[in-house]
Amino acid sequence: MSMSDPIADMLTRMRNALLREHEQVSIPSSKIKENIAKVLKAEGFINDYAVNDAPVGKELVVTLKYSTKGEPVIRNIQRISKPGLRVFKGFNSLKPVLNGQGIFVISTSKGVMSDAQCKEMRVGGEVLCAVS
Repeated sequence: MSMSDPIADMLTRMRNALLREHEQVSIPSSKIKENIAKVLKAEGFINDYAVNDAPVGKELVVTLKYSTKGEPVIRNIQRISKPGLRVFKGFNSLKPVLNGQGIFVISTSKGVMSDAQCKEMRVGGEVLCAVS
């Protein structure tokens, strides 16, 4: 069966793994998911990610990050732009997430990047998700 929103599936798998306090989560891999994981690692929301061979295709293994008290670093992760309702923003209309404690992950013509990188490069695009 085909999946209508693979990015929402990735975010849901990560959210569920965090609730169950798993160290890693395995997700079917794609280039957009790898780029989202790359942004999350660069911004310090996850420890690491790796792309491994699976019986069918490849899988993205994300190593989740927890504080010294055992609380997950990612408190909230939600999908913004959906297949039925795409959300596009210019770099000047991006507001801070949770007073600057979170980020938007944005797909631009220059690649997938955080909202801070978008403002720096002065480029807008589709808002994929918000992480705080």
